[in-house]
Amino acid sequence: MPTGSAEDASAAALLNLEMAMLWDGDDHGRLHHGAHYVALGVADDGLTAAVGAAVPDPLAAELADLAVLPRGGPECAPPTTILRCARLLRGRLGPVEVSGGPSYLVPPGVRAESTARVVRSTDGAGTGALRGANPGTWADGEWHALLDGRFGPWAAAVDGERVVALCCTPVFSDRAAEAGVWTRPSHRGRGHAASVTAHWASAFGSDGRRLFYSTSAANTASQRVAERLGLRRLGWIWKVSRPGEQGSHVERTWGPPAIG
Repeated sequence: MPTGSAEDASAAALLNLEMAMLWDGDDHGRLHHGAHYVALGVADDGLTAAVGAAVPDPLAAELADLAVLPRGGPECAPPTTILRCARLLRGRLGPVEVSGGPSYLVPPGVRAESTARVVRSTDGAGTGALRGANPGTWADGEWHALLDGRFGPWAAAVDGERVVALCCTPVFSDRAAEAGVWTRPSHRGRGHAASVTAHWASAFGSDGRRLFYSTSAANTASQRVAERLGLRRLGWIWKVSRPGEQGSHVERTWGPPAIG
């Protein structure tokens, strides 16, 4: 389990923790989720890099040599380092895609409210009223599994009988968890996304996981949610992936964090 304050941890170390959670990273800088060839976490205080386990060792060593901290240039543009990695991978393995976006730390006690009532996964019997409120973005079986807690903590904003925003836990590890946020198009811009994210974070209680919120470079609406919550921006995570698999991450069965 993590020790010390998440706010005191270096941004690069926290990006490394998030990358390991998202793509099953090990202590040797390899990612065991097959969608991504290389991932790069760029923070003001350092850089963290990991290479896909399926990448042959000689090529992995070449990619590691390219992983140097970029200087200057807009954050929203791919750094030279990741473009060089993509060029090398494209020449050896074929087509690849580059993607990236900012990552934020969700601190304990973050707060935000909106006009909608919020139901959390920790509300017990109160979650039963949502059985028939699937917003249409989940298969029925998955929706019931979410409400039963099989996918981890969640928080939903409810307007009347409709779910208008939801923050859930699409990916997690023993040490970290990632926020996944959806808002009904007709209810965007009203603070619901920030509210459910804050309530989602509170649903974790004191289980010790670091909580992350990340998005893509193009998703300025999600970036505004992070700003509204006052989240600490850690830096940007860039990756070179198999075509069409930029958003892929590991899937795990929910459970309490391991002890020790």
